[in-house]
Amino acid sequence: MEKLWLNSYDKGVAQTVTYPEAPLDSLLTEATRKYPNNTATNFVLKYLFYGRYTVGGKLSYRKLSELVDRFATALYQLGVRKGDRVAVMLPNSPHFVISFFAAMRLGAIIVNNNPTYTSRELKHQLEDSGAETIILLNLFWPRLREVQAETPVKRVIVAHVFDTLPFPASFLVQTSQKKEKEWVDVQPEHDIFFFQHLLEKYGPTPPKVEVKADDVALFQYTGGTTGLPKAAMLTHRNLMANVAQGTGWLPDAKPGYEKLMGAIPFFHVYGMTAGMLFAVKLGGELVIVPNPRPIDNVMNIIQKERCTLFPGVPAMYIGIVNHPKVAEYDLKSVRACISGSAPLPMEIQERFGKLTGGRLVEGFGMTESSPVTHVNPIYGTRKPGSIGIPVANTEAKVINMETGEEIPPGSEEPGELCVRGPQVMKGYWNKPEDTAGTIDADGWLHTGDIAKVDTDGFFYIVDRKKDMINASGFKVLPRDVEEVLFMHPKVLEAVVAGIPNPSRGDDTVKAFIVLKEGVTATSEEIQEFCKLHMAPYKVPRDVEFRSELPKTLVGKVLRRVLVEEEKAKQAAARAAKKEKAEAQPA
Repeated sequence: MEKLWLNSYDKGVAQTVTYPEAPLDSLLTEATRKYPNNTATNFVLKYLFYGRYTVGGKLSYRKLSELVDRFATALYQLGVRKGDRVAVMLPNSPHFVISFFAAMRLGAIIVNNNPTYTSRELKHQLEDSGAETIILLNLFWPRLREVQAETPVKRVIVAHVFDTLPFPASFLVQTSQKKEKEWVDVQPEHDIFFFQHLLEKYGPTPPKVEVKADDVALFQYTGGTTGLPKAAMLTHRNLMANVAQGTGWLPDAKPGYEKLMGAIPFFHVYGMTAGMLFAVKLGGELVIVPNPRPIDNVMNIIQKERCTLFPGVPAMYIGIVNHPKVAEYDLKSVRACISGSAPLPMEIQERFGKLTGGRLVEGFGMTESSPVTHVNPIYGTRKPGSIGIPVANTEAKVINMETGEEIPPGSEEPGELCVRGPQVMKGYWNKPEDTAGTIDADGWLHTGDIAKVDTDGFFYIVDRKKDMINASGFKVLPRDVEEVLFMHPKVLEAVVAGIPNPSRGDDTVKAFIVLKEGVTATSEEIQEFCKLHMAPYKVPRDVEFRSELPKTLVGKVLRRVLVEEEKAKQAAARAAKKEKAEAQPA
């Protein structure tokens, strides 16, 4: 397909980007060379005394690089070698940044673990990855202890939130945690080490390890397009390319000046690339937010720290624009925001822009693509409902799901979105069949997303293959219905799912809605509104009002959880009906 989208690039955005064939730790090395005294990380835990005192700590690029060298030396002395997997189970914190770059300097592979994982989920990833080393917060130690004997883990490095913090912040945090019973006391054993002790014990003299661009840097677990969670193998080249593509999308970014809000979890590839690595590439200040909830935390930090760049997810922006006291916050420092992970209603983009004066645009990506592939132009044309256009060095097309033939731009026929570029993963760890089923012989990544493309080269995600609803013989795309629901003035959040209807053999379109504070609505009111804006077969037959929707830590609504809840209700109803029938006298 002709690259129609190139005509829509913002002025100053190059159609191709170059990036060095170098390991990821070179990002930190270069930033330290250029901006040694600039703040690299600003760890914000809380504000005291009406914002006059910050509980947290800052590290300059020179100091961060020294700590990375010390930790890399420690890992090497503990036995970590090139190609070894190092599991990380940490919230956003300086520990995460230090651990990541230390592993990169040794050519080790980071294995990201969600801190909310249960012992069972953690065990699966440790077994599958073969990680022999894990770095985790002391609060998460009990979950590892339950399953460590059944995993390859040989050494455990325990971090505490107050590590790297100066006095008195370190004392205040430790005292507060113990007082609030947010404390797990871990005793040193033969295989247990402490993060802070290692930094103090070892000097900044890591060995010189040859790391190539094609070496794997990261195991990022994902459900992928099919099957159970598996590790996408992202190389140094994949991530270096995606960082270059991202920074290239902001032609007015000011190296050494930007303050980037690090509120998306770094253990998620979006937070790692668009947050942590992006900030280091720019030599900017990474404002580290360990917990963005409640949304007041984010607003307060933007106001106090004067953040200029704010990558986030729709839930964050929706929470801000609908906050009852948003007018009391000064958010004017924000210049640009890219939203990912889920659809972003145009209404929210416009309202956020009016509040901040900055530009909020929707983008798209996948774990398997490091993750960014598409973004709307920051300053140029944005199209409602569009994920935007492919970033530099990226190709994209939409293909017929049955024939595999490319669907021409401007067609109303949806198909599967495929992308190709230097950010596409090496493959899935130990799963050659899954890799072959996801990346074809020509290097195209089959995303599993249903999409359309217009004559300007703007792409639109219609839905996931697996989320398509079959209602009354028609195919219903949840996003079509959700866009209408977000138009309703009383709706704060909404998600639509297909609930199996055994009696009809198809799906029931059901809407789950969170209303704005202080308003009420009825199912009939919502349905009548939908009838004005969509075909009858798309109108939700059921509407359920909720106080909140189930979400991941990144803010993506868990549609499958809602479907499973509905299936469980149906099973319980059938069981009750059967029990009642059996209790009736013959």
